[in-house]
Formats: sequence, structure tokens, C-alpha cells
Amino acid sequence: MEKIRKEDCVFCKIADGKLPATYLFQDDEIMTIENIYPEAKVHALVIPKNHIVLNSLADSEELLGRLIVRAREAAEIKGIKDSGYRIVINTGKDARADFEHLHLHILGGKKLGSLNQK
Repeated sequence: MEKIRKEDCVFCKIADGKLPATYLFQDDEIMTIENIYPEAKVHALVIPKNHIVLNSLADSEELLGRLIVRAREAAEIKGIKDSGYRIVINTGKDARADFEHLHLHILGGKKLGSLNQK
């Protein structure tokens, strides 16, 4: 697998071991870590190690499928698979995406608020 990194990207630095993270698991392609700024009782991130931007992906079904499977595994590891969890992908400024590097948020551990807030 070819390494695709962006020098100033936090997630690329984590993937290369230049920044610390608390890993739930990882393989050659995907890492799952604890979010250091949790927005729920459980808040993990599933991140491709390569610097990938969602809106730039072509033929992304295979990778996105693997990310969803890893999200389910993270929910199981964190003990929220049966009680329920939310998977969120933020893309762009209006979504409050802090990073362009594709990543999935796994949120749970308590009853989550409505998405109908304006």
C-alpha cells in the first residue's frame, strides 16, 4: 500500500507515530483511536492511515465499507454495540469539520441528543 501523507495533518502524524494516541486497534490501512476531546461518554475515531478527503474519493465503496466495519468493532470494544451508537462523518466548514482527512466519529455510551437542532 502506498503511503499518502500530508505534512501538516494531525491524523497523518498519528499514523506515522509522530503524535501519541490511545489506540483501540489498527491494521496496515485503518486506525481506531480514542478522541482526546470527547463529545459523548464514548467517542472514538476511525481513520484511514492515508490522507484521504471524502469529496475527492473515487470508487470509495470498498474503503468506506471497511471503515463502517471498523466503527462497529469499535462500538463492540467500547461496550456500546447493543445499546446503540452514532457514526458521524463531518465534511466541510458548515459541518464543523476540523480536519479534511476523512474520519468517522463513533459516539455513544448515553442517550444522544436529536439531530433536529437548528
